[in-house]
Amino acid sequence: MSSIERMPTNLRPLLILEALGESSSPMNPTEIGRAIGLPKQTVHRVCATLVEQGFLIYEQNGKRLRAARRSRTIGAGLMYSSHLHVIRRQILENVARQVGETVNFAVPEVSGMNYLDRVETDWAFRVQLPIGTNVPFHCTASGKTYLASLLPNDRAKLVSALNLQAHTSNTFTSPAALMKELDSISKQGYALDNEEFLDDMLAISVPVRHASGRFVAAIAFHGPSIRLNREKLVASKPVLLEAARQLKDVLFED
Repeated sequence: MSSIERMPTNLRPLLILEALGESSSPMNPTEIGRAIGLPKQTVHRVCATLVEQGFLIYEQNGKRLRAARRSRTIGAGLMYSSHLHVIRRQILENVARQVGETVNFAVPEVSGMNYLDRVETDWAFRVQLPIGTNVPFHCTASGKTYLASLLPNDRAKLVSALNLQAHTSNTFTSPAALMKELDSISKQGYALDNEEFLDDMLAISVPVRHASGRFVAAIAFHGPSIRLNREKLVASKPVLLEAARQLKDVLFED
């Protein structure tokens, strides 16, 4: 019997959740079993319980699994808790001091990007999007950063399923145009929101990645067009990239 099979059975659900968390796309039980070294039958049995209890959910084709709301809530809560939240907050505040605008830390949810943390600018004129706000994937810098992090096939599937609602005249409402934009973002390593979500608001975002390279969150800042333009946003990219590196070290230091 292998060491993984000798592991206490109550740890097996955690191994399955860990494997899914480290994957860039949903997995079927065979792939999960291969990743963690458990027999397919065991994985099927444990996954069935996790689905029943709301920790996992099957994709529409009923073959591949991904984290459900209960798992995402646990993950978000752990990222928010203890000293990690304090350190993350200090990193975001340092970015806010350097760029002089509101800084966001956003994670993907089923309905869009969720603002898990936020440091407001001191400017009287600012855009109010409080912690807990969900914003669309297709027309925000953080959302496009997430979409661009997906493997090409997964990216195409998600884009084809999105409601590409026009929020402004600059919103990408064509799947082909959005896919072209995401390809550019994937290559350049950052995303811009050029008044695509709200008129007169611009933003820039970069990914925060796990040590394995998998997307975990987006760090972004935004502000009104009277203070920002494309050149200013791109010039501030090194500040965000350094913050993303620091967050990676803090969140995954173990």
